[in-house]
Amino acid sequence: MIGGGALATLAVGSAVAFAIVTANSKNSASNKPADQLPTTADIPSDTAASDPTFAETTPPPPLDPKDFISSAKKDTAPLGPGTLFPGTKLTVGDRVYKKGATADTKSCASATHGALGDVLTGNGCTRLIRATYAKDGVAVTVGVAVFDTEAKATKAKNQYTKGTVTSLSGSGVPDFCRTTICRSTTNSYGRYAYFTTAGFTGGGRDVTTKDRGVFTTGDDLAEFTFRQITRRGEAQASAAAEAPQ
Repeated sequence: MIGGGALATLAVGSAVAFAIVTANSKNSASNKPADQLPTTADIPSDTAASDPTFAETTPPPPLDPKDFISSAKKDTAPLGPGTLFPGTKLTVGDRVYKKGATADTKSCASATHGALGDVLTGNGCTRLIRATYAKDGVAVTVGVAVFDTEAKATKAKNQYTKGTVTSLSGSGVPDFCRTTICRSTTNSYGRYAYFTTAGFTGGGRDVTTKDRGVFTTGDDLAEFTFRQITRRGEAQASAAAEAPQ
């Protein structure tokens, strides 16, 4: 009987201990295996409700200045001899060129010699703006042919093989490149094709490959013209970017 009583007491004690452990395992997460515990993302945060959230935004791409000078639809800034060739002189390094006469015509072929007129007309030239610059007995006329699209200007440049923009004298610059051999160049950018005719003033002297001053004069004016066209695109792109949306 004593042995039986001790066994009964032991059994009761074991039942109580088991009940305590079982109760604790229901109320405490610390008794669960690690793979059954909630992840960090499942645990609510005290500050989650108060933190603002914002939708991601992507800034618009910058405007391309060339887009504004590649089509007549977007290239709407004032255009003329005064905007392309401002002032009374041009300084390039230590070289100072005096600006002579300027001209502007919608009949592009009328201000050209040779086959250039047909090239301009065939590609839809709408305007030819000219300006002359001179220095030390050398003069250059630069002509800017305007088209509706970049494709037409590029085609005109590629088709050009001979002919010149007619030299423009006056305003202190005597005749040049009317009956003598002169140096000519061509290029295009956007919807503009530009040409130079450079030679000696006063007539009677042909340009040769040794006349570096003529080459330099023509190159300076071609570079200046390119930069003026580029600035035109930059100014319009900047104005469009600053305009209220």
